[in-house]
Amino acid sequence: MHTRILLAEGVHLVRGALAALLEMESDLLVVGAVSRVDDIVPTALETRPDVVVLDIDVPGTDGLTAAAELHERLPSCRTLILSSSDSPGLLRRALAAHARGFLVKDAPPGQLAKSVRAVAAGQHAIDAELLLNAWNFQQKPLSARETEVLRQAARGADVCEIANSLCLTEGTVRNYLTSVVSKLAARNRIDAVRIAYDQGWLP
Repeated sequence: MHTRILLAEGVHLVRGALAALLEMESDLLVVGAVSRVDDIVPTALETRPDVVVLDIDVPGTDGLTAAAELHERLPSCRTLILSSSDSPGLLRRALAAHARGFLVKDAPPGQLAKSVRAVAAGQHAIDAELLLNAWNFQQKPLSARETEVLRQAARGADVCEIANSLCLTEGTVRNYLTSVVSKLAARNRIDAVRIAYDQGWLP
């Protein structure tokens, strides 16, 4: 009996390589492949895969949102996330979206098939070190207001725009940004944004 797989990968050559790699295994069958997030759920409902292998960087809306929707609408299908990042925050977000597996893209090729089989069997397929890092993941030190100020800064808003948007003075916005940089032990505002994204504190 084959394990049915749907691939969600935005790069055509990579998508083809993943399909070829998986179909080298006699018990795995790729039943569909999509290049955009918006096509994942409709295609899964049509093809009824056992596992969706989802590249977190696939174009479209947030891939983890699609994973959560897939869990709700087709609970028999499980999701294996592929990512170029091994940040604890991203792993925690993936688990919150009901992903059963999380595989970093530089893992050995044979690990993909093993992870698919584990996920199809209802197990979690996550590297032990990644899980430990996620377990030790520190709580967000930023207040709700600091997070919102940093979120707007991450989107390219300047101090004046942030102040107008949040009905604050420019001085208050600068104070919030200074506090954020200090709390995150960042070099500057850009570094603070990077740290916050890596830790999963900015959606």
